[in-house]
Amino acid sequence: MNEISYLEEYIKGILQKIGLSENLAHNIADYIILIVLAIVAYLGYLVTLYLIKRILIPLFNKSKTQFDDLLIKHRFFKRLSLMVPAFILYYFTEDTMTTMNDFVDLLVKGIEVFFIVNFILIIDSLLSTLNDYYERFSFSKDHPIKGVVQITKIIIYVAGVILIFAQLFDKDLSTIFLGLGTLSAVMMLIFKDPILGFVGGLQLIFNKMVAIGDWISMPKFGADGNILEINLTTVKVQNLDKTIVTIPTYNLISDSFQNWKGMENSGGRRIKRAINIDMDSIRFCDEKLLDKYKKISLVKDYIVEKQTEIESFNASNKVDSSITPNGRRQTNIGIFREYLKRYLSSRSDINMNMTFMVRQLPPSEKGIPIEIYVFANTTEWIAYEGIQADIFDHVMAAVKEFDLKIYQFPKSGDYATVYKD
Repeated sequence: MNEISYLEEYIKGILQKIGLSENLAHNIADYIILIVLAIVAYLGYLVTLYLIKRILIPLFNKSKTQFDDLLIKHRFFKRLSLMVPAFILYYFTEDTMTTMNDFVDLLVKGIEVFFIVNFILIIDSLLSTLNDYYERFSFSKDHPIKGVVQITKIIIYVAGVILIFAQLFDKDLSTIFLGLGTLSAVMMLIFKDPILGFVGGLQLIFNKMVAIGDWISMPKFGADGNILEINLTTVKVQNLDKTIVTIPTYNLISDSFQNWKGMENSGGRRIKRAINIDMDSIRFCDEKLLDKYKKISLVKDYIVEKQTEIESFNASNKVDSSITPNGRRQTNIGIFREYLKRYLSSRSDINMNMTFMVRQLPPSEKGIPIEIYVFANTTEWIAYEGIQADIFDHVMAAVKEFDLKIYQFPKSGDYATVYKD
């Protein structure tokens, strides 16, 4: 500081020698010193930045850890280097300008505000770095901290604004916080979405409801795809058609959604689809039909065993077989259901350790549905669709071999009847 005073006196002396008055020479000397100080501060910033680029960054690039690379990415060192010129200006300004006290006070306050803003930005860089570094670990998908980081940033920014306000207007912090208490209702209204998002995000994380990469469906928001990001106020979902949908975080708590993670972890994906059989094509099987169906290798043994059982039952109960509905008889739809079971069991792409069922659903005006309820042994979407299509290609082609018809509207022959009439 003494050196600055000596320099100031030296400049004043030169100015007075060229004929300027003492007051004018003093004021001009102050401004010259301030300009010199600003140049020195800027040079200090450049030197600091140069040292960081030439020494620190090459060292970080050689290190195995990625944390320092993320610090560079989020401009931590650049923001840190801005503190150097700020310190120079802050500590030497008052000694440089001995006149124009109001301007000096304003300049000092501006530097103090810059300190607060830049310090907040440094913390912001650190938090962003921590979040990015954390996301490189596999467990971060189940326990994301982005929402926590964002709410922390909001708290820091609000605290920074309060500090700046207190610094500019020379207010006591306790007075400001007391005033904020009276505005709590307004603050709750302003920050309603971040607060709800933060609460929702914590519930999502602690209850392990969703994780990054999960496939979810939420028709209300047009979401059907994988979670890319869980933020403070929104969850970002990339749909299967590659469009991006954002869902308010709290809605994942308050509304219902479907998470396909259980299916993906199970190792099998459900096939649940029915074909409608025309009820007019259902009939009892006589000997001629049974002989025809015995030629189908998958059900030959079944037909023989079942027919032996039925004949034994009818004989023991003295059933009059001349009347078709009397006693027990095989039907073409019953044999067809058994065929479907055996056909599906023979496929290597069906998971036999999960639910396996071929069933009849209640009949309706559209026929009687025969539903296949099984699981493919893959969860990969394209492969699953191929397996499902192959199964029903075969089923629809095989129906007519059992003298059955698939119902469709209008039914086959309807137009012919109409034109005939």
